[in-house]
Amino acid sequence: MNLAHLLERSARIYPDNPAVFLGERLICDYRGLGERAARIAGFLTGRLGLRPGDRVGLFMTNVAEYLELLYGTFHAGMVAVPINAKLHPREVEYILENSEASALFVSADLAEGLQPLLGGLKNLRAALRPGTPEYAEVYGAAPMAVVHREPDDIAWLFYTSGTTGRPKGVMLTHRNLMTMVSCHCIDVDAPRMEDCALYAAPMSHAAGMGNFPHMIAAARHVITTSGSFDPEEVLSLARYHGGAFMFGAPTMVKRLADHVEATGADPSGLRSVLYGGGPMYIEDIKQALRVMGQRFVQIFGQGESPMTITVLSRRHLGDTGHPRYEQRIASVGVAQSLVEVRVADEDGRTLPVGEIGEVLVRGDTVMKGYWRNPEATAKAIRGGWLFTGDMGCMDADGFLTLKDRSKDMIISGGSNIYPREVEEVLLQHPDVLEVSVVGRRHEEWGEEVVAFVVARSGGRLRTEELDELCLRNIARFKRPRQYRQVAALPKSNYGKILKTRLREMLAEEESAAGA
Repeated sequence: MNLAHLLERSARIYPDNPAVFLGERLICDYRGLGERAARIAGFLTGRLGLRPGDRVGLFMTNVAEYLELLYGTFHAGMVAVPINAKLHPREVEYILENSEASALFVSADLAEGLQPLLGGLKNLRAALRPGTPEYAEVYGAAPMAVVHREPDDIAWLFYTSGTTGRPKGVMLTHRNLMTMVSCHCIDVDAPRMEDCALYAAPMSHAAGMGNFPHMIAAARHVITTSGSFDPEEVLSLARYHGGAFMFGAPTMVKRLADHVEATGADPSGLRSVLYGGGPMYIEDIKQALRVMGQRFVQIFGQGESPMTITVLSRRHLGDTGHPRYEQRIASVGVAQSLVEVRVADEDGRTLPVGEIGEVLVRGDTVMKGYWRNPEATAKAIRGGWLFTGDMGCMDADGFLTLKDRSKDMIISGGSNIYPREVEEVLLQHPDVLEVSVVGRRHEEWGEEVVAFVVARSGGRLRTEELDELCLRNIARFKRPRQYRQVAALPKSNYGKILKTRLREMLAEEESAAGA
């Protein structure tokens, strides 16, 4: 079982089908895409001397070469390490070092900031930029046959943001991802050959995972020329290609619906819009359905069980006559077909309907574990169940409603931000005594980061200094949008900082401002 067979099969049966587009421009057909992947595999194996199981880093924005590199890595039996293009070079350095990546492909727009750090990576044999003469030499390597992989061999090493300041590598196997694809085709959307996957969100994450079912169908893969999300461009490309499937964060759905409502743009080219990765407010999805029609599906998943915990289907979102319609569209749907989901107490005992507890999931989608971190693996997977850290309750019909994130994660623009890693950086400032980072609702991004800081006696805290400290150490999107200097942080009798109280304070201020 090797994910590379998805491309190899389509290239063999449908060689002339158009495969990859950059905007409206055809880059290659399936014959060409399959041959490129086979030559990349030959380059990794022959020229670089890498072996099955070695890790290959992909630190790129959405570029035309992304899929050929992903499948070339699989083709050689190696492990892809897709890295968030928004990360700070120091964060990227840690991921490459921790994964012991032997090769790296980095897009030209990201290469300059990373270059000074590459010399310290002892395992790295080569770092290449797509679009350069050096990269073109990859195509000259001899193509090779797909390397056999066992179902439980690792295919994708996905680094999550870490609650302790360091990300953990989630080991996703070929079996995990094949099961994910099956769930997608059963519960979310079954692509046809005439359809396309439109990549407007980062291909290193959920959007990129949408490639697999479309690869099976020998459908088209369309990358935006901007390399990012622009509502006007997305709708234009969807009209041009037709039958477009797109994944987006709730904030992207909101921006898309706002654009359609404001301009009267035609959304008919979009076949399906899959959203997830953060809370979708009821009024926002109602607006999207009103102005764009019944083309939306919601999923709830984690890196540890990618895209595959629950689904709120197109039918459920459109069932406005149901007596519990409001409650249903506020939920994240029902368990996907190939997983089991339940809500449990601290000891893992299933709770009755309506009671709030931790969301647990079991099935072939659940990760093999955390990369070289058996302690964290044992804590997350117990008795075969993944303890997600998300809190929720289940109704009598099996609809799961999330109540809170026990890990205090902030989701801004679809990107995960763990407060602890921001707090760790701010505590490096000599005049910061204490700090607590929380999320505040933001109309466009879903949430934004707010830092409450307590100064040491006699210390002075300047926003410019705190901001500069964050920019030197973490990705720009993680830095606080506001620094609130306070005399003390609210704490429990046991000395634990009450983040709930801080969030309530921000909500009260927002409510007062809107009154």
